[in-house]
Amino acid sequence: MNQQLRIINGGLQKSLTFRGIKLIATPRKFPPANVDALVFEEDAFLIMSDEPEHIPPAKHPIRLMNEIANFKPEVPGNVVIKGRNPIRMLAVVHDVNRDPTWKEEWIEKAICAVFQKAEILKIKTLGLPMLGTKHGKLNYQRFSRLLARSLRSCEFEYLKIIWLIAPVPVNTAVISVLTKELNC
Repeated sequence: MNQQLRIINGGLQKSLTFRGIKLIATPRKFPPANVDALVFEEDAFLIMSDEPEHIPPAKHPIRLMNEIANFKPEVPGNVVIKGRNPIRMLAVVHDVNRDPTWKEEWIEKAICAVFQKAEILKIKTLGLPMLGTKHGKLNYQRFSRLLARSLRSCEFEYLKIIWLIAPVPVNTAVISVLTKELNC
């Protein structure tokens, strides 16, 4: 009996290479490698990505009131660095005092800021979610175009792998859009 084998498209990992950087799109549960830094979608008050089980240490009420009175929200488009192993990069793309809470220009500015900080910190492997698609209404195609524009405009020396955190089948579509936009 002569059976033929055929290739079935699919899988968890889709990738392309642009200017020596491998962009790999996989779901959050299946990172392609250990990451040096992980990006989180954040708001100007830095509460969106905070873990719910995180309980801050008790502070004296006067000190707490002073901190609240002197608190300055982050500027949308900025990136705040926190922690180590992996480094947490908080991409400020929301301002809850505005409606809508996000703007494309903030997302694009934050993507560029992530890349700039990654180079300053000599990060080789970066985990990047599709900013604006979880808590905002940006679609993955538009995010992919903003990402492509940022990749074309930034200079890279250290960054070698960008893990695009994307569910199946969005991971395939994201790589398709990037392939077209980056002429890969």
